Amino acid sequence: MLIECKNITKTFQIGDLTTTVLHDINITINEGDFLAIMGSSGSGKSTLLYILGCLDKASGGTYLIDGKNVAKLSDDELSHLRNTMFGFIFQAFYLIPYLNVLDNVLIPTLYTTHPPTQSKAKTLLEKLQLTQRMEYYPDQLSGGQKQRVAIARALINDPKVILADEPTGQLDSQNAKNVMEILQQLNSEGKTIVLVTHDPAMAQYAKKVVRIQDGRIVSS
Repeated sequence: MLIECKNITKTFQIGDLTTTVLHDINITINEGDFLAIMGSSGSGKSTLLYILGCLDKASGGTYLIDGKNVAKLSDDELSHLRNTMFGFIFQAFYLIPYLNVLDNVLIPTLYTTHPPTQSKAKTLLEKLQLTQRMEYYPDQLSGGQKQRVAIARALINDPKVILADEPTGQLDSQNAKNVMEILQQLNSEGKTIVLVTHDPAMAQYAKKVVRIQDGRIVSS
């Protein structure tokens, strides 16, 4: 198995108040899976995705990636794992406004020992039908184009796993469909996809669905 969560919990401490947002989460993700984590706002689904992507740490339980206990990794090891194992796609795109499309795609390569070349970035942009937009800046792009740039950025280091947090949340229905079909195609090419969504129509693209409510898995 690629990813395994065993009794993962997450708590936040604010003064004397302790809030638990994840309760004893158990999930197994195998290579080639397309998993949707579905829940309403505040259910804990995005917190879980951030823990999966090593952007946040669990408060309790065990998180294994390729058999390695994430809690035992050094900061440098964790950073390397995050940048090579995962590609991230967010609802808000997070493109850098003063960089053009090509340079935005290349951002993750700044943190790798053997960075991919510009030619790889151009190949990804061509695949995502953005060849004519490489020199454009984010404010010159539509929402659908911005998300395709974000997908190219997520793919530039050839990660094993794509983590997508509400990737269609700011898109109209046609662009949302286009993004989901791209993710489906990437999965058919061997990428493992973990999608967080509140939308049943988007979850239908996944092979497996886990439903989370009030920080607990209620069906899988």
